[in-house]
Amino acid sequence: MSTEETKNNHPNTDAAETEATYEAGYAESADEAGTGQEAAQQDGEQTSARDAELQELRVQAEENQQRLLRTQADFDNFRRRSRQEKEEFAKYASLKLIEQLLPVIDNFDRALLSSRETQDFEALAKGIEMVYRQLEQLMTQEGLTPIQAVGQPFNPEFHQAVMQVETEEYEEGIVVEEMQKGYMLKDRVIRPTMVKVSV
Repeated sequence: MSTEETKNNHPNTDAAETEATYEAGYAESADEAGTGQEAAQQDGEQTSARDAELQELRVQAEENQQRLLRTQADFDNFRRRSRQEKEEFAKYASLKLIEQLLPVIDNFDRALLSSRETQDFEALAKGIEMVYRQLEQLMTQEGLTPIQAVGQPFNPEFHQAVMQVETEEYEEGIVVEEMQKGYMLKDRVIRPTMVKVSV
């Protein structure tokens, strides 16, 4: 008996096969639907996790931005204060020295006033010498010292040669005369001594 005859002889077989196929397809669809729901649920959870992470990163970025702005403002304020302090210091840097010079100026005033009244120029000379010594002492306290020159070998760091002279008294290259006194402030030359040098 052929398969065709078998089918013809059993008409319910086709219906049974169709029903079985339908049930199998339905079950498969149900499985796929279940799997799809699970996948959608997982996607939803991943999306929620990503959204939460993204929100956290946004908050951190905002905090970092605010911190940066505060730091920039603090630095700008620091720079402005430093500039003001520097200007203030430069403006009044000589205040201490000026305060120390005031008694010297007072003594000059007294000496001049006294000499006008008495016409005693010898007393005026003594008064000026006293004031000069007072000023010299003040400058020494501040670190100002004269550069020693006469009898020293010429040194361009400390001396400025304005003339060369022939002399038997000194060897060649020795300072023989001081034309204008030079000074050092602590370890820095602020004015070289103008000198005559032997040749």
